[in-house]
Amino acid sequence: MAKRPAAKKAARRPAARRTAPSRPATKRPATKRSVKKRPAAKTSAKKAVTPARTRPKSRPRPASAARTSPLFAPLKGAERRNIGHVQLEVGRAGKARVKRMIYPPGFHWAKDMKPVTGTDLCMHAHVGFLAHGEIHIEYADGCIVEFKAPQVVEIAPGHDGWVVGKEPVVLIEIDFERDTAGVLGLITHSHTK
Repeated sequence: MAKRPAAKKAARRPAARRTAPSRPATKRPATKRSVKKRPAAKTSAKKAVTPARTRPKSRPRPASAARTSPLFAPLKGAERRNIGHVQLEVGRAGKARVKRMIYPPGFHWAKDMKPVTGTDLCMHAHVGFLAHGEIHIEYADGCIVEFKAPQVVEIAPGHDGWVVGKEPVVLIEIDFERDTAGVLGLITHSHTK
């Protein structure tokens, strides 16, 4: 067998940097290991920091937004008038009247209606449905009743009342004019202790 001639030793060159074989570019989600925080550049002017916008868990609806609801739209075929800051719309249904009353925020019977009626207390019975808002009723004997929509309402004659909060109150009631209390059996206020 023939001997191979000895290979010449190649002059040693510095080893070239190894690079990974070229791959198509793909975006990978950053991981905690691959994300490095860099120190902020020092500047002489301070930047204003704006807080992130967050939405409160519950936001009260302004009274103006409530008035865009169909609940506040004019009733077709109803007689409309304002009495002591109360917007009143009345329609007939047989021998009864169906009324929608809108009491504005801040309404208080003693302040707004007493001058109109000339009585110390409201002597009208109210039976119906509180569709929007909250009212506080106080009788001459000190009894207090509060109603918050949606709720059925029964208020006997001889009371004072006011709107609670910043929302208007919408009360839809059935009445028989001067005979409401008698027809509906609400002659006097009574309660159990």
